[in-house]
This record gives sequence, structure tokens and C-alpha cells, in this order.
Amino acid sequence: MEFFNSALGQNITFLHPAYFIIGGFIGIPNIKYYYVFLFFMYVVSVLGNTAVITVIILDYNLRSPKYVAVFNLAFADLTALIPKVLDTFLFDNRYIVYEACLSYMFFVLVFGSVQSWTLVIMAYDRFIAICFPLRYHSIVTKPAIATMLLFVWVVLLSIISCMVGLLDRLSFCGSLVIQSFYCDHGPTFRLACNDTSLNKIMIYVALTIINCLPLILIVLTYICIARALSRIASQKERVKALKTCTSHLILVAIFFLPFLGTNIAAMTSSLHPNARIINSTLTHTIPAFVNPIIYSLKTEEVLDSFKKLCKNKRLGKITLKKR
Repeated sequence: MEFFNSALGQNITFLHPAYFIIGGFIGIPNIKYYYVFLFFMYVVSVLGNTAVITVIILDYNLRSPKYVAVFNLAFADLTALIPKVLDTFLFDNRYIVYEACLSYMFFVLVFGSVQSWTLVIMAYDRFIAICFPLRYHSIVTKPAIATMLLFVWVVLLSIISCMVGLLDRLSFCGSLVIQSFYCDHGPTFRLACNDTSLNKIMIYVALTIINCLPLILIVLTYICIARALSRIASQKERVKALKTCTSHLILVAIFFLPFLGTNIAAMTSSLHPNARIINSTLTHTIPAFVNPIIYSLKTEEVLDSFKKLCKNKRLGKITLKKR
């Protein structure tokens, strides 16, 4: 197999490798136990998110605007990142074809960014419910939420396509070892041996739109919610309204805090590749693991619907046995 393929465009030759090598962890003994832990987290997250999606589809009472966003979040959590990670390291398949690497990167980034903006839409739902309760059903409608989600998907698909597409104009003429646990965008473009200034600009644009702007909007939303709650005379009513936000606040903390921690540590000191990889794997797995638990155990509507569906299924089996 030829080591490099050439792509010509505007009198410039780009050198694309036939494959990359996923570096992974450096010098950690018994690391396979960590991969088993990731596998357990992945299985539970798939089962949990599939259960949430199934309950929302089957129960007509959950086909509300709020649960359209919850459905989208559960769908975005069903990423195939962990199975690929296990295949890479447990079975030592560290070589990945160039085109497959870019495709893999694209889907991981898309699903992660969709999670970020879905949390913004869910914050908007809580904002209208608490600040404008009388107008909630006229403002927060299924078509309105569906339109927001469609807009989010289109914009994010465009941004990620541009980010990944710009890698195609880079030449890779040195090391092909990606110091991460998958085809991570940053460690990949840093391997290039030609000008990467456009890629760096695109990273700042993407970080602003995908991570910083959503977090700012969510914080502003909760500042408005806090002001609205401060005007409520009864403490009991304040606590009741605040309880409707706890599930969302937990999801926001779990999703954004690891990201902020990694970036602050990277900017203030040199972050070891192992620490970065552990944080990144947990950032990709813990939210997907926790989301369905929160929306099945902490949300009374979903829990009641789940119990009702299980009861109906049990009654159906009993009826069939009697026949």
C-alpha cells in the first residue's frame, strides 16, 4: 500500500497519509480494566437512552415540546465512540484509514455539539415555563422546538463539515501518531507540516459556537429564572419551581464542567496526554450514562410512563396466557 496519496488543487500538492495511528495512553499498567469500565458505561447508556426514546415514542402524554428536546438529547447520546475505542485498544487495531478517520471525527463532533445546543433549548423551555407561565403553551410548541432543533442540526453540520473539510488541505509528512483515544481534531491537525492557521481560526469559531455560547446562554437564562423566582412570595412555590430545573442543571454541570476543567488546565499548565485522554473519555461517556438515569428516576412523568408501559406489557402477557 502506498504510504502517501497526493491531492492536487490550485497548483498545490497535499500529502495525505494512507492511515493514522491512534496513540492512546502512555505507560499506564492494567489499562484494560479502564476499557472494561468504559464498556460497562457504554452498555448502560445505550440501554438507558434507548429506553427513554422508546417511552417517549410509545407514550402519547410525553409527546410534548419538552420531550421533543429530551428525545433529541437521548438520540445524540447514542454515539458509537466507545465501541470503536474498545476495538482500537483491546484488540490493538490502532491503524485507521485516513478517510475513515475524518468520517469518525465528523460524527463524534456532530453528536457532541448537538448535545450542547439541546441543553440550551431545554434551558429555554424552563425559562418560558417559569418566567412566562401563562404563555408557555402558546410559545413553547412542538413546531417551535422542532424548528429550533432542525436549525441547530443544520448549523452544526455546516460548522463541523467545514472543520473536518479543512483537514483535507493539510499535508502530513511527519509523525502519523494521533495522541488521543480517537481521531481527535486538535491532535490530528497538529501533525500537519504545512500552514494550519485557518484550522486554528476554525477551532476558535467552533469552540465559541459549540461550547462557550451555549454555556453563556444557559447562565443568562438561569439568571433570569433566579430573578423571576425571587419575585415569588411563597418559598414553597419557589422550591417547587426550582425543582423543575434540577435535572437540567445536573446535565449542564456534567456536560460543561469537564470541558472547562480541561481547557483551563491546558491554558494554565502543561496537561499530560494521559490526563487529557481520561478527561475526554469521561466527558464523552458520563453525560450519556447519566442523562437517561436523570430523566427516568428524577422526572416523575417519565418514571410513571415507564411503569405504565411495563404494567400494560405484563397485563398483555397475562391475557395471552389465559387465552
